[in-house]
Amino acid sequence: MNEARPKPEPKTIWRGSIEALTADPSFGPVVERVGAVKMLASEEPPFLYLARAIVFQQLAGKAARTIHGRFVEAMNGEVTPARVLRASEGTLRGAGLSGNKMAALRDLAAKTRSGEVALDDLEALSDQAIVDRLTRVRGIGPWTAQMFLMFRLHRPDVWPAGDLGVRNGFAKIHGMDPMPTEKELLPLGEKYRPWRSAAAWYCWRAVEIELPQVG
Repeated sequence: MNEARPKPEPKTIWRGSIEALTADPSFGPVVERVGAVKMLASEEPPFLYLARAIVFQQLAGKAARTIHGRFVEAMNGEVTPARVLRASEGTLRGAGLSGNKMAALRDLAAKTRSGEVALDDLEALSDQAIVDRLTRVRGIGPWTAQMFLMFRLHRPDVWPAGDLGVRNGFAKIHGMDPMPTEKELLPLGEKYRPWRSAAAWYCWRAVEIELPQVG
């Protein structure tokens, strides 16, 4: 009889951010309420992560998981550049993928296989170099690349100023109305170096919780 494997527990990351952001008068109450940043350790190969990110774009959670599951099944459980490139349009459409997503997945597969977008040395590159490389792929913009940096590589100083949740949470934390634009938020994040990833994470959490009134 196979025993069920215990679910992996999220681990605390960016530990230095706790002290730094707790000391900030605006972020401090959020940090104290939410606690340390915790994420699941991910060893998912970059190609699988990016393919899933493309599939999930502009879809709600359950629909995204369903279509991604069908896509993985269509690849016989092994999502590789070679299998994506061999898959017919009918196979990919049968999984529920749109024309744009099929094109993006094939572009990712082709550029990965050719070496134009190498994925085996990303750990050694700077954040900006990774963004520059990944955004060569159709369907992968700065936001997707930034999420890869934060949630796959756990880079500590990413500032996704264009993310609506980050903008909304930052406004809530700082009592700003209206919320800042992406252009306005970019320089506001400088104060939180080298822990801007944690600051962004707490902005997302701030949207979900009640905070003391500012002022």
